[in-house]
Amino acid sequence: MRLVIQRVTHATVSVQGEVSGSIARGLLVLVGVEHGDTPDDARWLAAKTAGLRIFDDEAGVMNRSVADAGGAVLAVSQFTLTASTRKGNRPSYIRAAGHDLAVPLYNMFCSLLHEAHGLEVQRGVFGAHMAVELCNDGPVTIIIDSRLRE
Repeated sequence: MRLVIQRVTHATVSVQGEVSGSIARGLLVLVGVEHGDTPDDARWLAAKTAGLRIFDDEAGVMNRSVADAGGAVLAVSQFTLTASTRKGNRPSYIRAAGHDLAVPLYNMFCSLLHEAHGLEVQRGVFGAHMAVELCNDGPVTIIIDSRLRE
């Protein structure tokens, strides 16, 4: 699984003009699921996301997690994170997991953020064409791949 995590002052995701998820201060998390990903990947990424210390403390040092900062999470599924651009200019999405694997792992990741880490979690609509609006704060953008575990 791959995540692109952005610290935001606010973010909203809409489908056909209807808001499906919206947060004030927190994290916008784009979630890509690949063939071979497992529940262990979702667990590891949920813990890593919840624990990232990328919010400023009183001294202006990034030393607080999203929970410490009183923030929320907006999680949006995004199969294009699995893109390979190795051949030519047209990305290949062959590594993207199908719905049978991707939906349960995306849902598990979101549920773990809420249930195991106590975060408010808003969601996009899996598989839908979504419009995502955000204000990146910093900007702070982190990319995490569960296969690299770094």
